[in-house]
Amino acid sequence: MKLVYQILATAIVCFLVQIFLPWWTMALVAFAFGYYFNLGSGAAFLAGFVSVGLLWFAKAYSTDLATQSILTEKVNRLLPLNVFVMMVIVGGLVGGFASMTGTIVKGKKQARYY
Repeated sequence: MKLVYQILATAIVCFLVQIFLPWWTMALVAFAFGYYFNLGSGAAFLAGFVSVGLLWFAKAYSTDLATQSILTEKVNRLLPLNVFVMMVIVGGLVGGFASMTGTIVKGKKQARYY
């Protein structure tokens, strides 16, 4: 259940933060939620990947609908991969690795050496 909460929280806060700040701030948000929820590293990566990947897909799709696919058609002629797939992969990897890093940092901070 913590996985679902982390996905929702990361997606909502990333959406709100990216309205006012640059795209890379979503990595800071994913890092913070990975640190807070402290799932395993695989689950944290999955939560960050899914939340940011779906968010960027939704934003790219809504922009594509608003601009009547002008830019999407031109980019699809240049690159062999679909623009939406690239957005999901790039955003998902950044969010996933940031969230996983937050979880790993918290685990390292709590380690005690006797």
